[in-house]
Amino acid sequence: MRLKSSPLLVGFSLAVLFAAFVMGTIYLTMFWATDRSDRAAIVRQDRLVELAVSKMQASIAHDQESATVWDDAVERVTAHDRDWLDANLGRWMHSYFGHDQAFIVGPDDRLVYGFSIDQADETRAYVAVSGAAQELIGPLRKRLAANDTSGVTDHTLSIGEVDVFRISDRPAIVSVKPIMSDTGNIIQAAGREYLHVAVRYLDGDFATSLGQEYFFKDMRFAMSAGDNPLLRSFPVSSKSGVVIGYFTWRPFRPGHMALRATEPILTVGCAIILCAATGLVFALQRRSRRLRESQSELLRLAHHDPLSGLPNRAAFTAMVSKTLANCDATILFLDLDRFKQVNDTLGHAVGDRLICHVAQRLCATAKTALMVSRMGGDEFTMIVPGTDLAAIERLAESLIGAIRQPFDIDGQPIAIGLSIGIAFSADGSSDGIDVLRRADIALYQAKATGRNRFVIFGAQMDQMMKARRELEYDLRSALKDRCQIEVHYQPIFGAREGQLLGVEALARWRHPTKGFVQPDVFIQIAEEAGLITQLGEQVLTIALADAVSWPGLSLSVNASALELRDEDYGRRVGDIIDRFSFDPTQLEIEITESAILEDEAACRDNIEVLRGRGVQFALDDFGTGFSSFGRMQKLDVDRIKIDRCFVEGCGTVGSNEAIVQAMINLAHAQGMRATAEGIETDVQRNRLRELGCDALQGFLLSRPVGSDKIGDIYRQAEEKRVAAWR
Repeated sequence: MRLKSSPLLVGFSLAVLFAAFVMGTIYLTMFWATDRSDRAAIVRQDRLVELAVSKMQASIAHDQESATVWDDAVERVTAHDRDWLDANLGRWMHSYFGHDQAFIVGPDDRLVYGFSIDQADETRAYVAVSGAAQELIGPLRKRLAANDTSGVTDHTLSIGEVDVFRISDRPAIVSVKPIMSDTGNIIQAAGREYLHVAVRYLDGDFATSLGQEYFFKDMRFAMSAGDNPLLRSFPVSSKSGVVIGYFTWRPFRPGHMALRATEPILTVGCAIILCAATGLVFALQRRSRRLRESQSELLRLAHHDPLSGLPNRAAFTAMVSKTLANCDATILFLDLDRFKQVNDTLGHAVGDRLICHVAQRLCATAKTALMVSRMGGDEFTMIVPGTDLAAIERLAESLIGAIRQPFDIDGQPIAIGLSIGIAFSADGSSDGIDVLRRADIALYQAKATGRNRFVIFGAQMDQMMKARRELEYDLRSALKDRCQIEVHYQPIFGAREGQLLGVEALARWRHPTKGFVQPDVFIQIAEEAGLITQLGEQVLTIALADAVSWPGLSLSVNASALELRDEDYGRRVGDIIDRFSFDPTQLEIEITESAILEDEAACRDNIEVLRGRGVQFALDDFGTGFSSFGRMQKLDVDRIKIDRCFVEGCGTVGSNEAIVQAMINLAHAQGMRATAEGIETDVQRNRLRELGCDALQGFLLSRPVGSDKIGDIYRQAEEKRVAAWR
């Protein structure tokens, strides 16, 4: 029987064809759209991997600074205290931050200490890493020698080098940081610092944790990209462009997954295509939302402090600019007092918890603040609307009172303080950088004048800081030109016969426009600016050049505590002595009691080196500090100088003669000589002679004079000696 075509069949056929056409068009359109969605998602995933690796490099370098920028670290690594290094710079870095290896190399780039989680032999472990480490150590030492501080901020405390390498066929991040002083009190030869090398391998648990954190499926690290079309490969390259390896994972394709889910539905008919499309759109939106949320979280982390949860420096700076563009406001810089002692005595873990408690108290106290942020370390900032002086003073007092209350951490009461610098956006100024600078100056003044207080910026502070910066610049030029620094000499006479025994060298700065600058001014600037070593060498060089013309006279030269803590101080002094062929037994170095207290071990080492050559040592300003004769005896000084505050009342009722007598007797009992300084009257001279003092020094006998005057005094003394002998 022959089947006839019917309109119903044709219509059905046309409908089927039309439906097929519509379904095909929809399918192709959806395929194109989902493919673009997959590509966009993969691009986002690539960026996330790149950001994660970059963040890990910065994190490793930052982790190192928690222990490398530390006075104790400099002292312990210099002493090669392996137990301490293992507990703080090796094993602790692994347990607390997850570093796989840690090494310390000395100034000669030789291994001092090593730690590795999978190699007990530290030398073998470092041999595998040394090639990569040396690629970073060389440039870092050049930067340190050139005093390059590019990249150093309040958050990044020291320069460093970090890169990605292939070590024993394993990809690794290698970071090198110098071990340096956090207070600036320990001076190290530039480019000769001990270096800390941290290694974090990118394969193994790093790749797994990266995948879990950012929802990457089957995240692995491979040495080659591979040819599996189902896997995504992202190259990890060093700074020089060398590909170290590839992160591979099964990429998240939201479009592809949604399309496969809708394919069965498309075969049912056009009636449910709309529902499938709706489901697809919903699925795409949900997946895209998750990616946006991940990006938002990364953005939040980039603008917030991970420890306290407060906004960080970048967020605060942006807030300051935005606020000052619209209204007047007040900026507060806050710095915790005695926080370092908490870290040193109770550990960094307790210190971190203390930071979190402090952040909570600050936020609870400053409810009117537009933003409370943590700049890093123990520094916080705050922006408050308005410039009402009384309200700001009440807020500052409340903040200091809140932080002064002891913190209870695991039953341990911890007491700290708070110093605050305050600056107003005066005269409608909208320059955020200038306001921040003024608040920082005010904070510096608050800490310099007693701590645990607040200081409001005043115009005189700006002028003071400007004048200090100008003096520092001029002092650098003076030390470089070597023509403005002079040395004057104050004679030292025997107490009994009045004979000339020696001279004390005193630094003088003859400024070309300001005249003579007071020593207590420019010496403090030299210490704070790191110029004291250069100044001390220049003064010693001039003094020895003059003193070779005065045979038989002792030469006393003052040494700063910062100089004595420098491990190369003894060698440098010895080199200058050799340059002038000066008799080292005629050289006397005057040190202070504060230098002994701050770093007894370093002082002893330098003193032993120089005493081995015959150099004498004197303890200056004796009686004004906190040292004891026991400590003085350990350092083996030859003479004490009794401070003028004990001398000025000698010969009068109610004076300190009993104390002076005790000092002289104790010095003689220890085999030392005693010199009294600040002699201004005949009564003082005669009484000190009766008390048994060995030598005298002061304006009554002679003021500090130039080398030519000392030459005249020396020749007159020689003529008298020759005449008496005849």
